[in-house]
Amino acid sequence: MDMKKKILVIDDSAFMRRVISDIITSDSRCEVIGTARNGKDGLEKIQTLQPDVVTLDIEMPIMTGLEMLELLKQKSIHVPVIVMSTLAMEGKAETIKALESGAIDFVTKPQNIFKVNTEEMREVLIAKLLMAANTQTPMIQNKPVTRILKQTSRSLNNQRKSGCPGMNKLVAIGCSTGGPRALQYVLPYLPANLDAGIVIVQHMPAGFTKSLADRLNQLSAIEVKEAEDNDIIEKGKAYIAPGNYHMKIVQDRQCRLMIKLSNEEPLKGHRPAVDVMMNSLVDAHTNDLVGVIMTGMGVDGSEGLKRIRDHKAIHIIAQNEETCVVYGMPKAVVKGGIADEVIPLESISDAILKKVGVL
Repeated sequence: MDMKKKILVIDDSAFMRRVISDIITSDSRCEVIGTARNGKDGLEKIQTLQPDVVTLDIEMPIMTGLEMLELLKQKSIHVPVIVMSTLAMEGKAETIKALESGAIDFVTKPQNIFKVNTEEMREVLIAKLLMAANTQTPMIQNKPVTRILKQTSRSLNNQRKSGCPGMNKLVAIGCSTGGPRALQYVLPYLPANLDAGIVIVQHMPAGFTKSLADRLNQLSAIEVKEAEDNDIIEKGKAYIAPGNYHMKIVQDRQCRLMIKLSNEEPLKGHRPAVDVMMNSLVDAHTNDLVGVIMTGMGVDGSEGLKRIRDHKAIHIIAQNEETCVVYGMPKAVVKGGIADEVIPLESISDAILKKVGVL
């Protein structure tokens, strides 16, 4: 019989500690081995109790969740953390910072605290706790970011000829669990004059993708934004699919690549889905197409990439197992025999640059 997963609950609200604990103990595979009322208390209990997973509130007195995550990093204490996030605007930005600081994933708290203990909340929380308990500590080499000022003019992106462009270069990226942090090892290392546009599907609920895009935009020389319907894809610019919308890439009458958003049914539980984006690229005019699959649970992306490969030229990059938080999506690509490169996270930006070049 498998041992129960040991969970530590950290929240400044006694009510939330009780509710979260009740949800966790309702599943026979989990047990709550302790609770803490702030980050300082939580840090001490992590070291003494050695939990398999921690649930972490962000806004707390004495020591916030973000401060505790930073200390875990400084002390090289490796424990999977699931952040309990609010839906408020500041909660979204802080959630992205928490993921950047090492949290594995997050669960959103309803605005009404009395609606926390629902079956939907229970299913999501238990699934993420069990997933987190089976994650690995990614072995990523530190790679200092060279800050490059964004170009004030976007004229580089407007050098398009009439008719089909001679070079329609595109980089399509798919990621899930661990993706927000992984993207920080890729996008900030790409130059503003990258000779390709970038489209990204990151599994994330509505609202949080805007905060993710804003954060990556602050860190990167390229421009990063949450995709909007009818956006024309420009070189040196990255577009992140908004939560709860599928993103397809089509062509307009000038053969320019354009983004179309839809709220069609989720594909295998995902909206946005990487496979939806990849499948749409089969019919899009591209001279250089690079597909990248990074850390994430499941197999989303592999089917779409295989379909592209069956119809046109594409260079496929898969993140290696050692640097993934969850080696699911890249593993499916590797096992499917369609990966051209299987490389560490910190090498992906260089591989992209090598394939598409600069203007």
